[in-house]
Amino acid sequence: MRNLFLIGLMCTFASCLRLDSNLFNPNETVITEYKFENYTGRRECAEISSQYNIPDSLINLVQIPVGTNNEKIYAVYIGDVNRIATDTVFLYCHGNAEHMDLYWNRAKLLANVGSKNRFGVLMMDYRGYGLSEGTPSESNLYEDVDACAQWLFNRGMRNERIIYYGFSLGSSAATELTANPRTFNPSKLILEAPFASAEVMVQDAARLALPGSFFVNLKIDNAEEIKKVQQPFMWIHGEADDFLSITAHGEVVYNAYQGSYKTALRVTNGGHSNVPTIHGFDNYNNAILQFITR
Repeated sequence: MRNLFLIGLMCTFASCLRLDSNLFNPNETVITEYKFENYTGRRECAEISSQYNIPDSLINLVQIPVGTNNEKIYAVYIGDVNRIATDTVFLYCHGNAEHMDLYWNRAKLLANVGSKNRFGVLMMDYRGYGLSEGTPSESNLYEDVDACAQWLFNRGMRNERIIYYGFSLGSSAATELTANPRTFNPSKLILEAPFASAEVMVQDAARLALPGSFFVNLKIDNAEEIKKVQQPFMWIHGEADDFLSITAHGEVVYNAYQGSYKTALRVTNGGHSNVPTIHGFDNYNNAILQFITR
């Protein structure tokens, strides 16, 4: 009887926790257009003040072809496109849910690090997210982010002026493309609420002594890939994160880094999605500014 129970339990978890499908969670809310400043749905950092608003002239929605079928993904560049060849730019990789409107305030914060509209920010919707065509997958995630990097390269961006920033799911693309450079060998890497690996995520969630490969096909392993990163690294994590715990995930990644310089921002009472709010928007931005200008 006990064996039958375990078999049933394993089958249940196998169907419910296949991370290669459940890790990607696009389009809970179907959209027909991006509204950015005018979006009224659920969004992160909703308490942000108008001082961080982006003028229409600096909001540039672009379509970028990806893959062998030339599927189109959507991205938004915050800044003057004509200054990409001289500006410093964050390539921002968002989390696993919804679309760019949900993360718009996060991108606005980065554009205002230091002073009003000081830095450029390119944020994208991965395949299957928002209005982007195609199906999300691990390989597509990396390809989509690198296609956006190529878009910047074609407009004059170079290694020393680009910073990769990954939040939650986006930490996998930011880490992978820094550890194994494609278009860019970025100058710096920032990860907020990263997960250690697909294996640890499953074990942390399932509480079962089963290999993560039983549940997933993903190969994501930030804690291993970060060992290849030599660029300066900033890690940000909420100490009360109940989705990707700071001890099981964030600290594992931070401690595995072996590069030239690292700094940590641990936010007391910060959860998974509200670290900028809990820490204070100005404090959050000042910490990032201090890192990238050191």
